[in-house]
Amino acid sequence: MKIILANPRGFCAGVNMAIEVVDQVLQIVGPPVYVYHEIVHNQHVVDRFRNQGVVFVNTIEEVPHGSTIVYSAHGVSPAVRAASRARGLREVDATCPLVTKVHMEVLRYTRDGYYIIFIGHKNHDEAVGTVGESPDRIFVVDTPDEVWQLQVPDENMLAFVTQTTLSVSDAALVIEQLKKRWPNIRHPQKDDICYATTNRQKAVSTWSPEVDLVLVVGSNNSSNSQRLVDRAKEAGRSAYLIDDESFLQEQWFKGINSVLVTAGASAPDHLVRNLLDRLQRDFDGELVEERTLVNEKISFELPKSLRQLTVLNNN
Repeated sequence: MKIILANPRGFCAGVNMAIEVVDQVLQIVGPPVYVYHEIVHNQHVVDRFRNQGVVFVNTIEEVPHGSTIVYSAHGVSPAVRAASRARGLREVDATCPLVTKVHMEVLRYTRDGYYIIFIGHKNHDEAVGTVGESPDRIFVVDTPDEVWQLQVPDENMLAFVTQTTLSVSDAALVIEQLKKRWPNIRHPQKDDICYATTNRQKAVSTWSPEVDLVLVVGSNNSSNSQRLVDRAKEAGRSAYLIDDESFLQEQWFKGINSVLVTAGASAPDHLVRNLLDRLQRDFDGELVEERTLVNEKISFELPKSLRQLTVLNNN
């Protein structure tokens, strides 16, 4: 069985930054360190941090007064920040800068009097945080049909933004309907869907037609990982999202001569390597090539709030 390994895959710049933030906070203040929601949507990453003394919480009220709280890569609402300050928490913000960009767009549109349509998954952490910037002026839509069901207070003052981890093709369908219904709707000059999400989806769409099966390493609650499976299925290929190599099932490989392996933007590369090892060991796999669609050289600086924590802890 021929194995093609897709590149780019795995960690994006935002995930790398967020994980480094938690690692450094653990070194600076020691456990327990509290993180609001999962730092990134990957079970292996979350489990590693739990074993090191990280406590993941869903409400600020779970964090003891005066403790350190890290905000996840998906961002949080102003209400969460206010609750942290009311409890005297030391805040460290690991929000991905590309998510922060969307928050800033929402604030600008709100300031200018617009109502905002957020294209995304309503209950996703990123959507909840972004909507929290202007909850009275934001409407969430997920599908083209929902565009036509939407009732807005002023059709002449509309703008849209998107979740950073969406399917590029699905978002395009929603945007097409938004522009059809409201031709003058405003939107950001630069696409909100992040570079890593776009690159990984393009790679899967490009190479899936050449193989019989696509395996995506990532967790079920990872939106960007789910979208990689969607792209493979759009190409007419069988595709599965797996947390690690232990999820493989023998029946998937009956009659399979070739497989494409990739990983979502929050999946560690050692999980991909473990998967390759098992495919070669147990399923007669042969890694024939690693294909590169584009070389990603983007990195994000660690947040100012982390440097401030270091200063506070040394005083």
